[in-house]
Amino acid sequence: MDLSIDVDKRRQEELRTVREIIKIYCHGHKHLREAECELCPECQKMADYALGKLEKCPRMDIKTFCSVCPIHCYGKEEAAKIREIMAFGGPRMLWYHPWMTLRHIFIEWRTRHGWRKKEAVVRHK
Repeated sequence: MDLSIDVDKRRQEELRTVREIIKIYCHGHKHLREAECELCPECQKMADYALGKLEKCPRMDIKTFCSVCPIHCYGKEEAAKIREIMAFGGPRMLWYHPWMTLRHIFIEWRTRHGWRKKEAVVRHK
């Protein structure tokens, strides 16, 4: 049984998750947004940066999250900012997007218990 998720589908889920966490951060800090915009200019810039990195990620088929990836593709300032955003928005995801949060917890659990390694082996056979 192949437990793997299609890489494109996983990439889209990660893009959506990151975008939602940044939105929670932006709204939670009451940043000034223009009418019809979900994010303030600073958060939009960070979202564009993060989403661009995810779009180009060469390890999407085997990695779980950017925080545990051995390739550090973020610049120092951007890495510090995304850690701040994740620390604020991550725990609040449970209230805004419970299913997305449970999916994240499940993926982390699979990683800790060795399922991700098994999936990678099955996928590359």
